Amino acid sequence: MATLDWSQCPAVESIPGKRSGAWVFRDTRTPVSVVFDNLEVGASINEIMECFHLSHEQVVAVIEFAARSLDALPVQAPAPRVDAHTLPAVNAATPGSYAEVDIPFK
Repeated sequence: MATLDWSQCPAVESIPGKRSGAWVFRDTRTPVSVVFDNLEVGASINEIMECFHLSHEQVVAVIEFAARSLDALPVQAPAPRVDAHTLPAVNAATPGSYAEVDIPFK
C-alpha cells in the first residue's frame, strides 16, 4: 500500500510524545487512521464524526487529501502471475533442479 505524506495535509499533525507521533487531527488526540479503519468496516462519515467528535470538515479533509495523493502516485504494473503452466520444466539431470520422487501411498 502507498504511504501518504501527511505533513502536506493542513488538517493533521504529528507531535512526538502525542500518540507516539502518529498522525492525528490537529488539536486532538484522534488518529487519522480511525477514519479509514471505520470506513473500511462500513461506518458512515456521520457515524465517524459522532464517535470521534470530529467535524465534517476534518473528516472530508483527510479523505480528500488521501484521494488527491493517491491520484498523484505513479501506477505500478501488477506482478506477473505464476502458475504451473508458466514455470520452466524441471529436469532431474540438471544440477540444482528438483527430481520427481514417487511416494507410495499406504
